Amino acid sequence: MGKRSTFERRPADFYPTPRAAVLPLLPHLRAESIKTFAEPCAGEGDLTRHLECFGLACVFSGDIGTGQDALGLDQYGAIDAIITNPPYTRELMHRLIAHFQRIAPTWLLLDSDWASTRQAAPFLSCCSDIVAIGRVKWIEGSQHTGKDNHAWYRFDIRHKSGPVFHGRGHDEMIPLRRTRVCEQCRKPYEPRRSSSRFCSQACKQRAYRKRLSVTSSVTPAPNAPIEPSDSAEVFRYVRHADVPKFSAEGWEPLPALDGTHHGEYSVLMRRGRP
Repeated sequence: MGKRSTFERRPADFYPTPRAAVLPLLPHLRAESIKTFAEPCAGEGDLTRHLECFGLACVFSGDIGTGQDALGLDQYGAIDAIITNPPYTRELMHRLIAHFQRIAPTWLLLDSDWASTRQAAPFLSCCSDIVAIGRVKWIEGSQHTGKDNHAWYRFDIRHKSGPVFHGRGHDEMIPLRRTRVCEQCRKPYEPRRSSSRFCSQACKQRAYRKRLSVTSSVTPAPNAPIEPSDSAEVFRYVRHADVPKFSAEGWEPLPALDGTHHGEYSVLMRRGRP
């Protein structure tokens, strides 16, 4: 089945999903409270039977071999997820990923190496989890497993920050990429610091401008009244000479906003509300 296999590839990549490949996925389905699912690349129904043995209900089961083209269906009824072992022909597989993730959260059994390829890049931002299962014995009765490692990949069009990797035999979670969503523009980015909240200085300044709850004048003293705000943080401008006093009160100095003259005469400071 894999690229290093010496066996002749089966038509339509039909390899029944063994029960052992399903077991590592079950804790993640339970964590999501998945109870109903669709299996649009069902083959002879092995994956469906395994999942139903563990209490899940299959709402739809179909296969191109029996006349149900997965790309021709836009909904599968009241399902919590799509769970399937799709064909591995890349062009078709990529079309299926894009199609399925628009219908419902989707768990696909794929080879592990795929995540490291350039062709996977357009899809990884919408991949939330990768659950490693190791090598799989695809041919019943064989003494040997396949030569490639495999994993369950979860895709969801609403997810934008890339996958978390779940290793075998433990609950450790390792982000494949340090990604975060910018609080201002809501786009994913790779932070350089753990405390980062914005993808750029421009977004940071735009957010500060929206949340400032101070007047245009410089604040004269630490105990001066502060304008009320719904924000969880308070901002004010402080004379340079008063910065030590405010710092002692728990205020944090911030960079001056572009396009203002305040940085020359004062310092923008922030404090969280008690």
